Amino acid sequence: MDNKRRGLLIIISGPSGAGKGTICKSFMERNEDVVLSVSATTRSPRKGEVEGVNYYFMSKEEFKDKIKSNDFLEYAEVYDNYYGTPKSNVEEVLESGKDVILEIDIQGALKVKENTQEGVFVFILPPSMEELKQRIINRGSETQESLMKRFKSAYKEINFVSKYNYAVVNDEVELAVEKLEAIIAAEKCRVDRIKDNILDSKEGEIHEQLYD
Repeated sequence: MDNKRRGLLIIISGPSGAGKGTICKSFMERNEDVVLSVSATTRSPRKGEVEGVNYYFMSKEEFKDKIKSNDFLEYAEVYDNYYGTPKSNVEEVLESGKDVILEIDIQGALKVKENTQEGVFVFILPPSMEELKQRIINRGSETQESLMKRFKSAYKEINFVSKYNYAVVNDEVELAVEKLEAIIAAEKCRVDRIKDNILDSKEGEIHEQLYD
């Protein structure tokens, strides 16, 4: 009897400047058996980007056809280009027993929550709003106007934390990654996730004891 456990779908998001990208990169380096979901996009490839590694590149017509076919877990139009998470790719990895991480914005995460009954939703928080502001400033790529826009947006986005299963404060990256690992370990021990495997295993033991 095949008792292969289905992988976990782990959704990571949070306000700009919270450090979700840094956490995901560090987490992936420490957990090589976890797969980072690759998004599809209609924008042109940039220098050095590889098909199927950075993105799945497709035309707008192809993307719109996939929208009509309900082939995305979530999608959005950003600056005249489409971005989305292909449903079949994620499903294939989950069925193989591997975990999948989606690092997406809050809007995308909430769409995933609408479109699937599974998923572990983790919200990355900054240690404080002052620290968040400083991180955005340190990027050195923001004008005063865009800085205030991002900061106001972050204030609004933090209100969505109640829609998530877990919140991780990113005060130190290594500690934040350890918390994420602990969340995933706990989720894999939940009875509602493993009860079928437990029951199948026990039935097999009973069968062997009766008929061996």
